[in-house]
Amino acid sequence: MSRADRAARRADLSGSGPTRRGDGEAPRFPGATSAFGLLGEVLLVGVLVTLVSLPVVTLPAALAAGVRHLRRYLRAEDSGLDWFWRDVRAGLLGGIGVGVASAVLALLLVFDIDLASSGVLPGGPVVGIVGWLGLAALVLVLFTAAGRWTPQLGWLGAIRSVPRTVRDDPAGAAYLLATAGFAAVVTWQLFPLVIAALGCIALAIVAVPERPRRGRGVASG
Repeated sequence: MSRADRAARRADLSGSGPTRRGDGEAPRFPGATSAFGLLGEVLLVGVLVTLVSLPVVTLPAALAAGVRHLRRYLRAEDSGLDWFWRDVRAGLLGGIGVGVASAVLALLLVFDIDLASSGVLPGGPVVGIVGWLGLAALVLVLFTAAGRWTPQLGWLGAIRSVPRTVRDDPAGAAYLLATAGFAAVVTWQLFPLVIAALGCIALAIVAVPERPRRGRGVASG
């Protein structure tokens, strides 16, 4: 590779040059040519998701809208904030029900874990393990459904697609759970970092299914 080619490649990757190299190859994510631009968009999504999810039960709708916003940004589509708010309004229909059910189930599981760790219950360690596995499953369903949700599919269709999605990509499910664990640790250490954590979760929900995988020449859209 010549010096000019290397310079053009560096400019392309940094976002300071064209988004299409001389060989005619277009980038997979033309909207993410600038690392700093992507970081700023992730933080913006974190702020938006945090604001919308303040009532807690609106978290599914907020996360789904943030995921769709980042997906449009990465694909260099129209990613104006008016589209985000349209998705929020559409996602609240059914999303609040998902949020209420998720919140109730999470509280029950946390109560079981706390009760198991107190030593009151016989077989407490087993109950605790079951509680943690239940929380992990709840998080995985919520994240996967948020990534699958569209106004046309709706929440029921998104949730129904979760088993097939997890079955087709178990490694992706593990990546999402690892992201959730990282976000929990970061937020526990310094609560204001929840904003950045939610942005990173939205980015992971978008990026994990798009990663190159063995036996697949082109990442799924």
